[in-house]
Amino acid sequence: MNITKILILTTALICTSAAAQSEPVKMSKSGICHAPNSTYYMKTKHFTPYPTLKDCLNAGGRMPKK
Repeated sequence: MNITKILILTTALICTSAAAQSEPVKMSKSGICHAPNSTYYMKTKHFTPYPTLKDCLNAGGRMPKK
């Protein structure tokens, strides 16, 4: 029974991670990096996509102040 719970949780985590990785980090025209879980991610329309937050920051972006 415990093994079943572990397998279900592991599968859920893998699916969640895969979904999160499919959305790019958005660097806005003002140079702010918006991760998929950030406040203004969905509102950011004009952006340069990056596969990871680290890539966005290395490209000269910065984290949002909020």
